[in-house]
Amino acid sequence: MGVHPGRRLTPAPRPPARDEAPDAAARARLDAEWPEHRPAVFGAAYRITGSVADAEDVTQDVWLRAAAAGSLDEVRDLRAWLVTVAARRAYDLLTSARARRESYVGPWLPEPLLTGPDAAEPVLVDDTLGVAMLMVLERLSPPERVAFVLRRAFDVPYEQIAEALGRTPAACRQLASRAGRKIAAAGPSATARRRASRAEHERVLAAFRAASQNGDGAELLALLDPDATYVTDGGGRAFAARKVIAGAGRVATVLVRVAAKFAFRLVPAEINGEPGLLVYRDGQLVGADMIEVADGRVTAVRRVLNPDKLAGLRHVA
Repeated sequence: MGVHPGRRLTPAPRPPARDEAPDAAARARLDAEWPEHRPAVFGAAYRITGSVADAEDVTQDVWLRAAAAGSLDEVRDLRAWLVTVAARRAYDLLTSARARRESYVGPWLPEPLLTGPDAAEPVLVDDTLGVAMLMVLERLSPPERVAFVLRRAFDVPYEQIAEALGRTPAACRQLASRAGRKIAAAGPSATARRRASRAEHERVLAAFRAASQNGDGAELLALLDPDATYVTDGGGRAFAARKVIAGAGRVATVLVRVAAKFAFRLVPAEINGEPGLLVYRDGQLVGADMIEVADGRVTAVRRVLNPDKLAGLRHVA
């Protein structure tokens, strides 16, 4: 899934001069290998930015840069080079996005990404793609996030991480190590040590789906972990709670009220590599539920309602 640990990335090829046409052999190589490498390019950008739209922009930028290169002769590992170029661009976007998120209305959640057989955008799936992990990554500094993603998800050597961040390999090693410690300190939920099996997750999700649609408070209370949380991301663009709701009793009460007020339909879908739900009302997609399950109970319900963050989800009902 990742770049082989022993491989070394080569420096980015020199962009062609104005009177220099892109090398035909380089373009032929790119055309042949791009479909295979695109999921890694998109995946790296998405993990770093937490945004499908930004990841799509980065992927397009990487393609244009590679297509404009005068030669790719020095690039032995094209996949690794493309991922590093994507990381550099995503790092720039992440740095600017941090300021915007400080003024974000209400809780912020990563933009949901449809995975599995219904996915419109192929992406590499591993434990760094889960929503719980992405939320922990959001707490890291931009350099820490880039270093951790490149090292953990793609096994990029520190020398090449240094190229992406403009720092020394030793400094990048420290960044990745510090990021790992912060993620470990965030708890087992983020590091997936208590993650339910796929079968258990689907079983609990099916029961939660039925109880939510029916407004069955007693069943919801039985399914929710005592410390369960309910987070809604409306971004000021949709009606949503401005604060995190905590505690099984409070979460169950809110979900029952939502069921009574809105007639909605929950459709199972794989979101960020895990079983989730798409929320439909009057035939329109209005939300995406990313459900965390541990020890046979729902520990977190994360509902994205911001329509801007739902634009990348394909209708699968």
